[in-house]
Amino acid sequence: MDSAVTDRELQNLHDGGIRGIRFNFVKHLGGVPDLGVVNRLVARIKPMGWHVVLHLDAEDLLTQQDLLRQIDVPFIIDHMGRVRAGDGLGQHPFQLLLDLFDTNPLAWIKVCGSERVSVGKRPFLDAVPFARALIAVDSQRILWGTDWPHPNITKDMPNDGALVDLFAEICPDPEVRQRILVDNPSRMYWADSAI
Repeated sequence: MDSAVTDRELQNLHDGGIRGIRFNFVKHLGGVPDLGVVNRLVARIKPMGWHVVLHLDAEDLLTQQDLLRQIDVPFIIDHMGRVRAGDGLGQHPFQLLLDLFDTNPLAWIKVCGSERVSVGKRPFLDAVPFARALIAVDSQRILWGTDWPHPNITKDMPNDGALVDLFAEICPDPEVRQRILVDNPSRMYWADSAI
């Protein structure tokens, strides 16, 4: 698949403002991609200064440790690694995520997807401790978003306004909110352009 994308096409994407690629590992969406393709594309985007977004199932935090250690560009773990709130903060996948985030300066985390982490229904408050724990590690490598339009939601469809309110619960400190909502995305996505 990666050979189908030419260098010129990558450059056109770059010229159009694209700064990252996303790989999906989630089982119900196709599962683990070809890791050879992942490694080759990461090598190709590195000189362009792009990053990688990884959409993982919680168990992938266990099985993809080698990949997570070898990625040599900034990478974002989407949806807090889709850990399960019902398994508690002490669950092995979440502890691995905390350790990865603490020890690898290339790792970033999106503290979005509370509806995917939660075992309950709106307002998904059981996801709050997970997001807070990640923010406590390093709020300078945290991103957030509503995940609109919420593809593949099989549980309670979230209300985006309520998710904004939930983020205020996740991050009550206005300075840290500014960092997560403005400063961090500016560094990740627009560092090489005048804003």
